[in-house]
Amino acid sequence: MDNDPVLWCKDLRKRFKERLAVDGVGFEVAPGETYGLLGPNGAGKTTTISMICGLLRRDGGEVTVAGASLDRDPGQVKAAIGYVPQDVALYPDLSGLENLRFWGRMYGLAGRDLAERVEATLEVVGLTERAGDRVADYSGGMQRRLNIAAGMLHRPRLLVLDEPTAGVDPQSRNAILANVEALGGEGIAVLYTTHYMEEAERLCDRVGIIDQGRLVAEGTRRELVARVGERDRIELAATGDLAGLAAVAARVDGVDEASVVGGGVHLVARDGRRLLPRLLEAAEHSGAEVTSVELVEPDLEAVFLHLTGKALRD
Repeated sequence: MDNDPVLWCKDLRKRFKERLAVDGVGFEVAPGETYGLLGPNGAGKTTTISMICGLLRRDGGEVTVAGASLDRDPGQVKAAIGYVPQDVALYPDLSGLENLRFWGRMYGLAGRDLAERVEATLEVVGLTERAGDRVADYSGGMQRRLNIAAGMLHRPRLLVLDEPTAGVDPQSRNAILANVEALGGEGIAVLYTTHYMEEAERLCDRVGIIDQGRLVAEGTRRELVARVGERDRIELAATGDLAGLAAVAARVDGVDEASVVGGGVHLVARDGRRLLPRLLEAAEHSGAEVTSVELVEPDLEAVFLHLTGKALRD
């Protein structure tokens, strides 16, 4: 498989009357990569992906999927996308099996290929035993899992998931996240929108932070943290000469602050996970004995707050 991006978009813009909902958004998603579009409700996530999928007319910008231009080859682009909307797009009076057979035919599947894809996809989302039940009798979490199954049926090059865990129970949420985690190994590019920080931390190889219609930053978690200058905190619980421990720790390259706090030493450092072996080695010569270590790495919540001046769910 080549490394050309499955999705490439540039300078996407959309205005609704006086409100500029999306203002110059652009990014790309590689094969097997999960790209998270992270932002609060109303930030422009759904508008952005609706334009990418050809469901909403753009005021400006370009989109290509699997090498095809949305302007020149809209049919080819849409065939390469599996779109899973926020709202469940299923027929409640049909069974799960009947829904997947119907949507499979809409994708052009038939015969043995359709049967095999339906069977495999039901297995992936854990609904094989409930396939014959009406969707109306499914829980909300089961309906969302079947919603994802419908989007995966035709083996899309790009799977677009818009807030797929909104309003589901914890068990179904974990099942959905596990399903998404497995997609990268199959080479599927995933565009995942969410306002749940922990989902982005768990799933996404890279994250784009969108606020008020603009992409204000993107990168891996580590890159974003480094960009805003956030640092790791390391708590060394210890006995003995705590001042000596703080002094030797402060001399380790990458440690910016070291101070005695309570029954231990508090450190502020860059890339604390890499520094831990050197810190523990230095501690052996300090006259103190380290009894426990706690490493607290800055998360995307801190990055988002720094970049936008507000918490994610504001």
